[in-house]
Amino acid sequence: MNYTNLFKIALRAIAANKTRSFLTALGIIIGIASVITMLAVGQGTKQSIQANIAEMGSNMIMISPGADMRGGVRQEASSMETLKMSDYEAIKDECQYIKAISPMVSSSGQFIYGNENTPSTIYGVNQDYLEIRQIDVADGEIFTDAEIKTSAKVCILGQTVVDNLFPDGSDPIGKVVRFNSIPFRVIGVLKKKGYNSMGMDQDDLVLAPYTSVMKRILAQTYLNGIQCSAVTEGVTDKATEEICNILRRTHKLKDATETTEADEDDFTIRSQEELASMMNSTTDMLTILLGCVAGISLVVGGIGIMNIMYVSVTERTREIGLRMSVGARGIDILNQFLIEAVLLSVSGGLIGVALGIGASFSIKAFAHWPIAIQLWTIIMSFAVCTFTGVFFGWYPAKKAAQLDPIEALRYE
Repeated sequence: MNYTNLFKIALRAIAANKTRSFLTALGIIIGIASVITMLAVGQGTKQSIQANIAEMGSNMIMISPGADMRGGVRQEASSMETLKMSDYEAIKDECQYIKAISPMVSSSGQFIYGNENTPSTIYGVNQDYLEIRQIDVADGEIFTDAEIKTSAKVCILGQTVVDNLFPDGSDPIGKVVRFNSIPFRVIGVLKKKGYNSMGMDQDDLVLAPYTSVMKRILAQTYLNGIQCSAVTEGVTDKATEEICNILRRTHKLKDATETTEADEDDFTIRSQEELASMMNSTTDMLTILLGCVAGISLVVGGIGIMNIMYVSVTERTREIGLRMSVGARGIDILNQFLIEAVLLSVSGGLIGVALGIGASFSIKAFAHWPIAIQLWTIIMSFAVCTFTGVFFGWYPAKKAAQLDPIEALRYE
């Protein structure tokens, strides 16, 4: 018997029991739709995180004080005074793999203008900070070297601070706002960046010369951190290693010898590359978990196909015996039932793909979650549903092919 006839027979058998065939394929439909939707959400989340990290500067390196032991008590890193202006100068002058560097100090408090006020954080930085964090000035200008040298009380506002202090939409340039009780003249407004993937408002900040924040607000001579960017993303590790060597030398930390251990670093260096790698591994694990959970329904759908095929073999025992008596071979019967199983799974897969794509876009439209439907997920879904049909349909088909024609004809 040729495969065209077997295909027609399988279609007639499926059409004869439309409701049962649909319910059989329903497990595959739900499974495929779940896999595509879950993977789309997982991949969309991963791409969103990567985009946000890239916006912050994929080659950014952050240097902060490290925790240390004082009198047997481990101190918080934020309370340490291990980063000095001399460290910033040494890195700036000696490190070959960085293109921009900025000292950083910060303080949180209340900004006030007229009858309006808003809590925010003021960051003391230099001009390179905007390049490092990929921030642009939308209106006004950045502070100058002269203003940094004289600790001028000037600042640049983020868009959220502007909206809160100037709700009437007036131009903040040239106005004087107070940080707690200290007046700062507004010389610029930052371009709006919105929220990042971790839910942080990137526009809720104020930038000022680092000298102004150190002297007029914090009254300190040490830095809270140093931020820089590598020449390219590929040399981030080399830049990190070079910065580490420079800081160990300036902090007079001893290296390991044959008789003594090396002093621990009293600073911490983190790069966006490390953050990106960590976030990618986390989202990959989450995507795999979501895919596995959704894949369980595929297994359940395959078991449903096997059960129905068993029932079909039992119901059509006399038909099988009749076909064998007129010359059908065991392989023909095997192929007939196998084709039925594959048709059920593939048709269920087609509907499942359409349903999965529709569900993914519905999630994007109503829940506003990022999604990314990739071609390999659809190809994989088809491959899995075809394999499911063959795997779970083979045993019932084999049982049908092994029936004794005489016993099958006698079956009531």
